[in-house]
Amino acid sequence: MNILIVDDTHPSLFEMLKQAGFVYRYEPAFKRADILTHIADYEGLIIRSKTFIDEEILQKAPKLRFIARAGAGLDLIDIAAAEKRNIKVFAANEGNRDAVAEHAVGMLLGLFANIVKADREVRQGIWDREGNRGIELMGKTVGLIGYGFNGSATAQRLSGFGCNVLAYDKYLVNYGNAYAWEVTLEELMEKAEVISLHVPLTEETRHLVNDDFIERMAHPFFLLNMARGEIVGLESVVNGLKSGKIRGTCLDVLENEKLSMLTPNQQAAFDYLRTSDRVILTPHVAGWTQESYVKINEVLVKQILASQKVEKSAI
Repeated sequence: MNILIVDDTHPSLFEMLKQAGFVYRYEPAFKRADILTHIADYEGLIIRSKTFIDEEILQKAPKLRFIARAGAGLDLIDIAAAEKRNIKVFAANEGNRDAVAEHAVGMLLGLFANIVKADREVRQGIWDREGNRGIELMGKTVGLIGYGFNGSATAQRLSGFGCNVLAYDKYLVNYGNAYAWEVTLEELMEKAEVISLHVPLTEETRHLVNDDFIERMAHPFFLLNMARGEIVGLESVVNGLKSGKIRGTCLDVLENEKLSMLTPNQQAAFDYLRTSDRVILTPHVAGWTQESYVKINEVLVKQILASQKVEKSAI
C-alpha cells in the first residue's frame, strides 16, 4: 500500500510503516493544491490538522482506501463523502487520552490554587498569601460530558483526588464504572460543580455551552474545555464570568485559534478572558506531549493493519 503523509509527524511513524510493509511519501509542506495534484496515486492518506479533506479532494483519489488523522476527532474529514466511496476513516483518539487527562487535572488544580495568578504576582514582588488562598479539589462533584477515551481517562485521574465524578454520554449505554457514575444530562447539570467537555465537534455539539446551557446549570460552576473550541461560545463564557454563574474556566481551545484574525466580538471576548485571574488559557496542547506524539502513531498503524486484515479476510 502506498501512503501519502501531508502533515508534520513524529519520525517514529516512518519506522512503524516500514515494519508493517507500507510504502510512504512524506510531504509535510504540501498545500491543498499539492494534495489535489498528487492524491490520485495513493491508497492511504495521513493528515493531522492542516487540511480539510472534502468531496473535491476525494474526487481526485480513485485509489484511496483509508484516511488516517494523527490526532483526536474527525471534524477535518467529510465523513459522508468518504463513506460514499467506502474509504475507511481512522483517528487516534486513544493515543492522547493520558495527555488530555493530565492536562485537564493540571489546569483545574492551577485554577483552584491560583497558581498562575500567584506566580505572576510573586515575579512582580507581590507577596499576597490571603489573596491567593485556594480551594481544594477533594470532594468536588465533577461532571464529564462525553465518556470516550479522553473522558474516561480524566475520570480515572479525578477519582484519585477524591472527586465525585458524574458522566453523561448520549451515544453510550451502561458506561458507568469504578471512576464515574452514569447520569442524565439533567442530573449532571443539577449536581456538578465542575463541567469538563470531552465530545467531538459536530453540528449537534457546536456551541453546546451557550447562554442557555449556563443558565440551566443549578449552581455556579467551573468550566473546562479540552475538546474543540467551537463547542463553547466565548461570549457566553464572558457573560457567565461577569454574572458569577461561571466561577472560573480553563480553556485549551478557542472558537477561533487564529488570534490575528478574530472578529470584533471574538476579540472583545478574548481580551476579557486573557486579562481575567479566573481564566487559564493554553494553546491547544492538552493532547500534545512527547509521549502522545508516539502513541498516536502506534494507534494509527494498528488501525491500518487491522483494516488490512479485515479486507484480506473478506476476499
